[in-house]
Amino acid sequence: MSTSLLYHAFGVRGYRYVKTDYSQGEVTFTIEQPRKSFRCPVCGSDNVIGRGRTVRRFRTVSVGAKAVYLTFAVPRVECRDCGALRQLAIRFADRRVSYTKSFQRYALELSKYMTIKDVARHLRVSWDVIKEIQKGDLQRRFGKPKLKHLRQIAIDEISTSKGHVYLTIVLDLESGAVVHVGRGKGGDALEDFWIRLRRSRAQIQAVATDMSPAYIDAVSTHLPNATLVFDRFHVIKLYNDKLSELRRALYHQLKDTTQKNVLKGVRWLLLKRPEHLDPTRNEPQRLEEALRLNEPLATAYYLKEELNEIWEQDDEESAQALLMEGLYQFLCQPSGVRYLPWSSGMRPSKRIAKWFKACFQWRIGLVHFFDASWIAM
Repeated sequence: MSTSLLYHAFGVRGYRYVKTDYSQGEVTFTIEQPRKSFRCPVCGSDNVIGRGRTVRRFRTVSVGAKAVYLTFAVPRVECRDCGALRQLAIRFADRRVSYTKSFQRYALELSKYMTIKDVARHLRVSWDVIKEIQKGDLQRRFGKPKLKHLRQIAIDEISTSKGHVYLTIVLDLESGAVVHVGRGKGGDALEDFWIRLRRSRAQIQAVATDMSPAYIDAVSTHLPNATLVFDRFHVIKLYNDKLSELRRALYHQLKDTTQKNVLKGVRWLLLKRPEHLDPTRNEPQRLEEALRLNEPLATAYYLKEELNEIWEQDDEESAQALLMEGLYQFLCQPSGVRYLPWSSGMRPSKRIAKWFKACFQWRIGLVHFFDASWIAM
């Protein structure tokens, strides 16, 4: 096989073909690097001395149904100029992998149309090899995204490993790209992001986040001129969590088995919007019965529906007026206290009251939604 074919068929350039071996349905090409091309991998000098070789075997693209490998004795050299003792850089493969760049490109192309398992079976390699290739490709393309053009971002947290590991995610809301992943949750997980953001000199206009005090403090400190927005999803999700806590507390207080069963069966119905209840499964009737039997739960549920109305307004002024009216009614009017779920003195109800007080404190962030229609609905 000619050295020219080695380059055009397998992407190997600057090496000399030595021999071909056939064994157990596999083809192995042995190649070598000409002595005149030896260069110090540290300083680039050609004033080097050979100090042995290490034989390595690389998987490359197949020929028909035959798996093809390249065997290469990687030279180690000592540089007379800088004193470094290193193996020569391998041009056709990344340093720590056992496959060539051409094989990597071929596997990625197949991955556009096939599953990892199918690609691995077709190429006769392990599932881990294909997964490693895909991860490496993602890391090269998205590992260090540029921040200079960021204008609108969202900060959120997710949990992995069954809730034992938390990650803080920063998204570019214009492109949907993940621009930062920090281990942990809260302000500490964003420290590296703030450093990169300052260096990029990006002009952040708005930040969407939940009502976490840690995120609010971090954004206020590092982006004091950005508009802080609490998007609808996070606000309602947080209230739903409080509503679920209230339902559980009420369930454990009930003595009547029938009432407990009614309350137990509406867990997910409480989280749905009324228009999403399924009449064919009697969901509206079941929810209505549960709310009729329990006034604190009914009050908390209807508060959520009134809260949803904020995002249905036509403009910021209308939304702010509705929010302030509701907050004043629920937090300030003594005549309305007896209708509030937290007036019963139960701990979960007090948490809902605390949630509404937080809404009052950060009410501007709620209605800023109308200044930033790009935030998730």
